[in-house]
Amino acid sequence: MTFDRSIKIAPSILSADFADFGREIEAVEAQGADWIHVDVMDGHFVPNLTFGPPAVKAFRKHVNTFMDVHLMIAPVDPYIEAYADAGADLLTAHVEAGPHIHRTLQAIRGAGMKAGVALNPGTPAEAVEHVLDLCDLVCVMTVNPGFGGQSFIDMTGKVRQLRAMIGDRPVHIEIDGGVTPQTAPLVVEAGADVLVAGSAVFKGGSVGNPAPYGENIRAIRVSCDTLV
Repeated sequence: MTFDRSIKIAPSILSADFADFGREIEAVEAQGADWIHVDVMDGHFVPNLTFGPPAVKAFRKHVNTFMDVHLMIAPVDPYIEAYADAGADLLTAHVEAGPHIHRTLQAIRGAGMKAGVALNPGTPAEAVEHVLDLCDLVCVMTVNPGFGGQSFIDMTGKVRQLRAMIGDRPVHIEIDGGVTPQTAPLVVEAGADVLVAGSAVFKGGSVGNPAPYGENIRAIRVSCDTLV
């Protein structure tokens, strides 16, 4: 199976209507989302609380594409099996969340999921150099994690460095934070291929009026068309 390097748009449901997650997921997929991104926060590693395994399991029933679960929690290892049982297709852990990221990535793959590793803005690309063979995705944070709707922090230099380090390995580079039609081309040109977008996708729409979701997704995709 060849590795798909096409640009993928992964709406973050942190920006969806919390009272109607199921229909929000279905609406944004119908409007062209490639993946669904689920931000898990613990109020400890980051200053916010969001979704535990039971919520993710409930979301899974509505996801027909690919469920990308981003753990902004510490520790990670005690919860890997729970998120596997909840139906995550890919589970991403932060390199900063514990001392044994190699073991964590092994455990994620051992639980039957694809494995991702995330880097905060202040963490250098070199922090994941020796675990790239255990990764399916490297997530570059372009905001400080914890809240949606933040402004983009330029990490294009880090993205270029990671793309060179990855070489011909089948590893995605995901961008999470402040993705818009203006910032998306910067990171795609540098080598990213998965774009997480929250408010930039969900703004202006609703489950009763989902057309703006599609317009927003297409605007991000079109902004990168000449670069892929």
